[in-house]
Amino acid sequence: MDLKSGYPFWAVKNGLMHAFPQLREDARCDVAVVGGGITGALIADELTRHGHHVVVVEQRDIGWGSTAASTALIQYEIDTHMVDLAKQYGEANAVLAYQGCADAVTSLQELSTELRDVGFRSQQSLYYASRERDRGDLEAELALRAAHGFEVEWLVPASLKARFGIEAPGAILSALAGSLDPYRMAYRLLARVVRAGGTVCDRTKVDRLVPHSRGVELHCGELRVRAKHVVLAAGYANEQWLAKRVAKNRSSYAYVTDPIDRATLGVLASTLVWETARPYLYLRSTSDDRLLVGGDDDAHDHPARRDARVDGKARGLQKRVAKLFPALPLEPAFAWAGTFAETADGLPFFGAHASLGPRVLFAMAYGGNGITYSTIGAALLRATIERRRHPLAKLFSFARL
Repeated sequence: MDLKSGYPFWAVKNGLMHAFPQLREDARCDVAVVGGGITGALIADELTRHGHHVVVVEQRDIGWGSTAASTALIQYEIDTHMVDLAKQYGEANAVLAYQGCADAVTSLQELSTELRDVGFRSQQSLYYASRERDRGDLEAELALRAAHGFEVEWLVPASLKARFGIEAPGAILSALAGSLDPYRMAYRLLARVVRAGGTVCDRTKVDRLVPHSRGVELHCGELRVRAKHVVLAAGYANEQWLAKRVAKNRSSYAYVTDPIDRATLGVLASTLVWETARPYLYLRSTSDDRLLVGGDDDAHDHPARRDARVDGKARGLQKRVAKLFPALPLEPAFAWAGTFAETADGLPFFGAHASLGPRVLFAMAYGGNGITYSTIGAALLRATIERRRHPLAKLFSFARL
């Protein structure tokens, strides 16, 4: 799949950070991870740090799929409100999902400190009502989150205008959020996997999976990787191993400005901003003080059509942000688009699927919380491999379909 269009900022900024080799001989390992993006990197690092011998194979260059196009908003807030998840799966499960994401934000901050130089920046999250009719839903969401100990604040229109310069019916201000460079983090994680004795191979395509009672055989052309377990972390390509699709692919658009003076950025230097409208507009700063703007998603997943829309979508996003912050310099420096997938309930899928047996594990961190979900999934899949329980294993499994 062609997963991106235009000039994704992370790839332009970082270049090809390291050339990993192709698979050149048969290999054996405890766990084979298929996919060398941020999801596969987080999982491979988690497993390697806990004593599992890992082989990672990626059909492209490392990080060159959806990771290069990710806008990397690190939030505990799921695209589906906690109130709505509670109606669908019960309040306890809704809180469990949100708390898992909150813990993942903290874990990512700690991991970024270990790795260093991955562009992590602690943020707060401002979620504002796009229309007056959305205000009641936001107030109900705030009440439920506050009841379960999440650090949130309600901003009335006057406070929202005074503190953030935004005119809207109201907003939830959450204390816990972050942002990072996902492309750089993927490379640094996989370099650490190699230093710890693991193997990372890019430009290596898996043609076939052959599960059996004691493991899984991966056919990569004439070569074989034999593993006790395999984790499929190939993003949207994971769907090829399922008879029925579990998510819908969409395209999302983004651009980044030139660096902006910190004094001019003001509160946006430390705040993610997003809205209740769907698809939603969002913006955040980067570690070098650019403003990253995204949104205007559509259902087009045809690469040529997506390519043709990038510049026009960037201009449209610029106009929308200019209405919120007319004093900011908002000219696009780099603009791009990428494929992302949505599940019906906004939750990911981690674990085995009945069609491939217990030794083939899926990592499908779909939705707006991909990196946060991947952090949860890394611990969840390790627990599965080690035959331990994980509190989110059932909720994030295929059993909910």
